[in-house]
Amino acid sequence: MGVLFFAASLTPSLIPRNQVVQGMLSGFAFGAGYGIGVVLRSVYRYLELPGLSSGSLRVVRPVAIVACLGLITTALYHVKTWQNSIRSVMNMEPLETGYPLSVSVIAIICFAILLLISRGLILFGKMLAGKFYQRFPRRVSLVAGVVLAVFLIITLTNGVLVEYTFRALDRSFQQYDALLEPDRPQPLIAERAGREFVASGPTAADITAFTGQNALEPIRLYAGLQVADSPMERARLLLDELIRVKAFDRSTLVIITPTGTGWVDPSAMDGLEYLLHGDVASVALQYSYLNSPMSLVFQPESGLESAQALFRTVYDYWKELPASQRPELYLHGLSLGAFNSQRSFTFLDILGDPINGAVWSGPPFPSELWRSLTNNREAGSTEWLPVFEDGRFVRFMNQDGMPNAKDVPWGDLRFVYLQYASDAITFFEKGLLYQEADWMKKPRGPDVSPLLKWYPVVSMLQILIDMPLSDTVPMGYGHVYAPGHYLNAWIEVTGIDSWLPEQIDALKVLLLKKSEGGEGYESRGG
Repeated sequence: MGVLFFAASLTPSLIPRNQVVQGMLSGFAFGAGYGIGVVLRSVYRYLELPGLSSGSLRVVRPVAIVACLGLITTALYHVKTWQNSIRSVMNMEPLETGYPLSVSVIAIICFAILLLISRGLILFGKMLAGKFYQRFPRRVSLVAGVVLAVFLIITLTNGVLVEYTFRALDRSFQQYDALLEPDRPQPLIAERAGREFVASGPTAADITAFTGQNALEPIRLYAGLQVADSPMERARLLLDELIRVKAFDRSTLVIITPTGTGWVDPSAMDGLEYLLHGDVASVALQYSYLNSPMSLVFQPESGLESAQALFRTVYDYWKELPASQRPELYLHGLSLGAFNSQRSFTFLDILGDPINGAVWSGPPFPSELWRSLTNNREAGSTEWLPVFEDGRFVRFMNQDGMPNAKDVPWGDLRFVYLQYASDAITFFEKGLLYQEADWMKKPRGPDVSPLLKWYPVVSMLQILIDMPLSDTVPMGYGHVYAPGHYLNAWIEVTGIDSWLPEQIDALKVLLLKKSEGGEGYESRGG
């Protein structure tokens, strides 16, 4: 079982893996298979089912060893081909070698550590069971010892280790967030993540130089965690600032929910500011110092509270303005930001005065609204690019645009999900443990390896490992969303049609150069 899982772990998933990551994954996979094998053998023996005779074992064991070694050798031989099948669809340079020796050594070390930990826990359970032997039957004592050991381990892990880890991480991310950058202009109310967002966008002069038309100075506002004690207080400060800088006089207002660290992807907003000639205001509110995965684990509700506070505060003011004089109102979020932005309102909340739409990129797999729309997609459409209700109000987009985009006109509301089929943060499923996901079936997304196959347990481990690696791939794949694709999404949502196709193409080239050259773009960080 261990060897089967090891071999399966070497096959391609969504994201290319280097030898260190591959070795760790294969070690964990071997450990998972080995553990399942041990449990099955224990159950078999517990049921007192007949085993092989000693004569049969003398034949079976050598054959099994040779078969296992042959399978391992064959799988390691194909590692380079399997990994290059992913790199090929992502336009990455092919590997010259699959590093079979390095992968094997790292896998052995990881498996050895897992084995030691597991046997230590088993020994701990047996020790507790021994305390019950004098008063209870042996098997009752064994069950009681195991239950007590599991309870103590879970309690210790959740109550002490997790809490300590959370506080240590929160302090370290807070110190990082507070670092000053003297070469950057400082906004009125912002911390480090906010400074990156506020200071990185195009100026009115930049926009005018590109378009040849007079442009306004885009408004970007951001409030960090330290400006007030509660999310509602921070949201009210932002509203006061929006009013002060006359953001509600602009044609467009975007409420942004950041990622875990408070980071806002500049690629998402730069293109919109060019499209609207600077006549746009955007506002964001930080809710955590931790990156998105950690924030989702340790502070799952903090992002929701912050997103709801900002939306409700801005929306309540906006809806009281005369309809003919207020800006169009949109939402935006990336990753965990998209997750919380979707939950910041209900359609009953905005029934009387609907907002204009949203662009949500890379929605993580727990997103309830996204999951509901995907599961209820039209027959014949794929899970990685679904069609919902003809696409009148909600559309899904990837690198190649969206299906049926020109066949059906938009309704009054326009919501766009920008997602890549290779984004493990979006397409991870717990069900991969025991069944193949729909997105694995043909036809597959353009950025998914044609050699990808589903294996029980192992595929879940592979996609789980892919999630933190999703932002290590080239732009336009995984969880790294390209400025040109953001631009396509905003064109759909806002309905802008005053730009010629060649102007749009030129703008995409400019945004890509800025992104690749680091002009105003910062590390993703969350």
